[in-house]
Amino acid sequence: MSNRKEELKGGRVITDWRPEMEDFWENGGKQVASRNLWISIPALLLAFAVWMVWSAVIVNLPEIGFDFDDGQLFWLAALPGLSGATLRIFYSFMVPIFGGRRWTAISTASLLIPAVWMGFAVQNPDTPFSVFVIIALLCGFGGGNFASSMSNISFFYPAKKQGTALGLNAGLGNLGVSVVQFVVPLVIGFGFFGALGGAPQLTASGKELYLQNAGFVWVPFIILVSLAAWFLMNDIASAKASFKDQSVIFKRKHNWIMCVLYMATFGSFIGFSAAFPMLIKQAFPDVNALQFAFLGPLVGALFRPAGGWIADKLGGARVTLWNYIIMVLAVGAVMYFLPSETREGSFIGYLISFMVLFVTTGIGNGSTFRMIPVIFKNVLEREHPDRVGTEPLFVEIRKESAAVVGFTSAIAAYGAFFIPKMFGSGLGVYGTFIALIAYYLVCIVLTWWYYSRSNAEAPC
Repeated sequence: MSNRKEELKGGRVITDWRPEMEDFWENGGKQVASRNLWISIPALLLAFAVWMVWSAVIVNLPEIGFDFDDGQLFWLAALPGLSGATLRIFYSFMVPIFGGRRWTAISTASLLIPAVWMGFAVQNPDTPFSVFVIIALLCGFGGGNFASSMSNISFFYPAKKQGTALGLNAGLGNLGVSVVQFVVPLVIGFGFFGALGGAPQLTASGKELYLQNAGFVWVPFIILVSLAAWFLMNDIASAKASFKDQSVIFKRKHNWIMCVLYMATFGSFIGFSAAFPMLIKQAFPDVNALQFAFLGPLVGALFRPAGGWIADKLGGARVTLWNYIIMVLAVGAVMYFLPSETREGSFIGYLISFMVLFVTTGIGNGSTFRMIPVIFKNVLEREHPDRVGTEPLFVEIRKESAAVVGFTSAIAAYGAFFIPKMFGSGLGVYGTFIALIAYYLVCIVLTWWYYSRSNAEAPC
């Protein structure tokens, strides 16, 4: 017992990890899992903040002398989504290869590169657009972290508790989107770092802005959390697996179906979050977009743990199915309150409808991730009936579930690129919303057919 206690103190490899065993879980396992979770959450929050920082920065660039058009600004909002989603594909397999502690510390520390570079780049109005493109792509480091973070935390919890644990990790981590849109307007108003932070930029009206603080403000927190991850988190020996071992998920039909379903929830959440400030500014130009834009990601993030918890109680498929139905209705309401040639529109109605839509993205994020471990537990137990209840099968289930959690999050993250680009393309606002409604209807059918109806192939 003393050796186990020594092993579980933190910052070390755990060679004996059996969370599915009740006695193990109650006698030390739960405490270790909680410690890793509560370090993972701020690391993920910072990752989301850096990933989505451009959504709060782009609305200020023209004010301080950058001659970028709306198309270029939408590109800067969308590019972190493109690189972040692509990095997630690789990051989703990194924890079993490198270990959760090491990878969390290293990937969190990597956020320093775009944060510091942005802080310097915005101080010079002659900085070319190409440099901002590179920085925006590097902000994708933050997007990639989500896949490895969720994969890592899934190893620490038994299947019956993963909905709540993953909901907390993702939901509170997703708060980084709201935090960045709330914090940036505050910190750019004064010399937060004194002479070390550089001189202010002047707007056309003569107001002083310290836009560099949008990058610099995260630096001390990134350093602190990276050190905490390195010294206090754990690597799990049984979680080790090569890419070849994990690649079995590409043969699993349900991996690809869950990619489609999670794209509708998380892809919508992160895509709307990136585009929301510009959407408000375009539809209601007299409204200060940054006063309200942070509310959407805030409610979406806060309701994600609730989605996981409700799905733990009622079943992931049932919650997900009804959630998609409400998403369709919410998008219809958003469209109704937009200004048009025949209507003035209503910002209050628009904002409330969008808040409902963000709530559903949060609940759906939690409920779909609750579905994954249940689906793959059932699939593997049907394939290996002679091994049901054995630790080797539990390990295999955790490895496949973790890989699917990471990979589906990678695919869904492309929503952060495609949704802002769709709004800025020939589809326009109305066309984009109609396309999304059609997509949500497809997800309703898939959820009902494979997971929710009586005699479904994989009830969950």
